[in-house]
Amino acid sequence: MTTTSPASAASAPRRGLGGFEVSPIGLGAMPVSSGRDVLPSRDRALATVHAALDAGITLIDTADIYAPAWDQMGHNEELVAEALRTYSGDTDGVVVATKGGITRSEGETWGRDGSLDYLRAALEKSLAHLGVDAVDLYYWHRPDRSIRYAEGVEALAHLRAEGLIREIGISNANVEEIDVALDVLGEGNLAAVQNQFSPVYFHTSREELDHCAAADIAFVPWSPLGGMGSGDTVARRFPAIARVAAAHSVSPQQVVLAWELSLSERVIPIPGASRPESITDSSGAMTLQLGDGERESLRSIFGEESEDADGIQFD
Repeated sequence: MTTTSPASAASAPRRGLGGFEVSPIGLGAMPVSSGRDVLPSRDRALATVHAALDAGITLIDTADIYAPAWDQMGHNEELVAEALRTYSGDTDGVVVATKGGITRSEGETWGRDGSLDYLRAALEKSLAHLGVDAVDLYYWHRPDRSIRYAEGVEALAHLRAEGLIREIGISNANVEEIDVALDVLGEGNLAAVQNQFSPVYFHTSREELDHCAAADIAFVPWSPLGGMGSGDTVARRFPAIARVAAAHSVSPQQVVLAWELSLSERVIPIPGASRPESITDSSGAMTLQLGDGERESLRSIFGEESEDADGIQFD
């Protein structure tokens, strides 16, 4: 299997993220702190972030709730900060994005709070965990249906005006909510929309992707491989991915990420990783060039009228 060297991946053209220019692929840091029964050791967690940086990745995504338990909120942010501090190379161009607005309390009780008071308190904790004076990119993590959507976006605008946020993002937002955010913030002031998007979660997110592309907003797919585990799982479910991967002698996950990158210059996937080898492999998608026929064959999997090998419709 062919792998892309970190040096060649680092040379991949950058993509716009508000006022920043970042690598086409980011690192989703959540898996080193939550989402699995057995978490990696601290050394392996740090090595995973370091491997992403070695591969030329300059966007790291975290959130306050990414933690092993409710009373360890900020765990992932602290790991990211430590990884940046201990990295032997240059980190000046690295952009760190974090998120707030989901509550997590004793007994693993979850909720949402998009009020200015809550978001300010959450942001101040994130700043402390990350060891910075301002967050590069701060997302409202999920809508709080107890308030007007505009109210939550206005809270972010207040925090940016106070100098605590450099760029504003929203996550898990539909087209109407994206437009509300644009109305509140003004053209050019919504840096990114982070939504679920993958081969298995395609039909309800493509509209938001296209909407962001038209409005010159970065669209950041979370769980871009569908949360299905290894690339081999993706290949078994979607034979067309396996065929393209075999033709290029690369992993199926590289093919999926390269296809997502080909959809728009505004797309910046953030595959999660808990092993250095995984994010190093994913970084190869930044320079993997798919042919027109290959992109069409992949589109036939995810398109409105297509079926995968198991007869599952994506419409």
